Amino acid sequence: MGTSVQVTPLCGVYNENPLSYLVSIDGFNFLIDCGWNDHFDPPSFNPSPGLSLALSLRFSLFLAFLLLFGASMAEMRCLQGSFDGGCSLAVAFGYTSPRRASVRHEAARPVRSRLLHRAGLPIRSPHYQVSDFELFTLDDIDSAFQNVTRLTYAQNHHLSGKGEGIVISPHASGHLLGGSVWKITKDGEDVIYAVDFNHRKEKHLNGINQSAFVRPAVLITDAYNALNNEPYRRQKDKEFTDTIKKTLRSDGNVLLPVDTAGRVMELAQILESCWTEENLNYPIVFLTYVASSTIDYVKSFLEWMSDAIAKSFEKTRENVFNLKRIRLLVNKSELDNAPDGPKVVLASMASLEAGFSHDIFVEWANDAKNLVLFTERAQAPYVDTLSCLCSLEV
Repeated sequence: MGTSVQVTPLCGVYNENPLSYLVSIDGFNFLIDCGWNDHFDPPSFNPSPGLSLALSLRFSLFLAFLLLFGASMAEMRCLQGSFDGGCSLAVAFGYTSPRRASVRHEAARPVRSRLLHRAGLPIRSPHYQVSDFELFTLDDIDSAFQNVTRLTYAQNHHLSGKGEGIVISPHASGHLLGGSVWKITKDGEDVIYAVDFNHRKEKHLNGINQSAFVRPAVLITDAYNALNNEPYRRQKDKEFTDTIKKTLRSDGNVLLPVDTAGRVMELAQILESCWTEENLNYPIVFLTYVASSTIDYVKSFLEWMSDAIAKSFEKTRENVFNLKRIRLLVNKSELDNAPDGPKVVLASMASLEAGFSHDIFVEWANDAKNLVLFTERAQAPYVDTLSCLCSLEV
């Protein structure tokens, strides 16, 4: 008798909202991806009772097991809201600390309430604007991450109990550091969860290894970029840096709204290389509450990055994330006190819904010389929000 596989899309299938799937294999339930939007809107997340979870790094949720596909906040914001202590969690090679810090930071700044409390500070601290936020606490976030099982790429993890006979293994997605394509196997049949993966090599990551997946019984994927005609990487990187340099040479500032620990790593390498090769002196700032800790943590994962980075380190013993051209800031006052003049600022959050990027956007938007450069497509609700903030000529 064959294996029974049922796939139920829960979110993000017919639009660009964060993804979530319920996958049932012979009655054993996986919730894959547990994304939430920046609004932390309760109606958009209604967890079903009695589900168990397992976690992997492309941020996926499983009811009996939660798998996280990648390192994107859009895929794991509701992790702390979903976890009830009765599920199992699994992540690829343990890339959890920057993500944990990012979730804590974003949970402390929901959009409408502008909650800015930090761990260790009283909620009514005079140093922060605060308002009530009762969906979950910072302790809930810590509790969720303390139940993570860390896996390395291609490591087989055998489930027990009701999941007896099921094997899961993460494989590099090529899009985010720690991002994973998940292979779930039972009785020789594979279920592959592969969304937001990358075929091409980039500066800090290799592309996906397609040979690891041969004729799966079920393939869950996306068509997010199916209609895009992607240019070659060098051409795309050149267009990106040329746009930034044109603005800077016109005495304008450039704001790059970014995630705290995801695609920003690739952007940092592109800018670092360009500034070094062309000996540019315009300041570059990476501004998030966890900028320093994130970069420090990433430095220890060179072995999971591209072959070029690994070979360079073996030859020179120099870590490419010892950033020489990018200044790490954790407080906006440091940016406000910086010398006047054109600069590039990579600031969280990517949607402009809240965070440093929102505040900087409001300050810079009235000057037509400035540029806000989005490096990824925004979800539909945020496009409306952006149009309401103000009009910016670029």
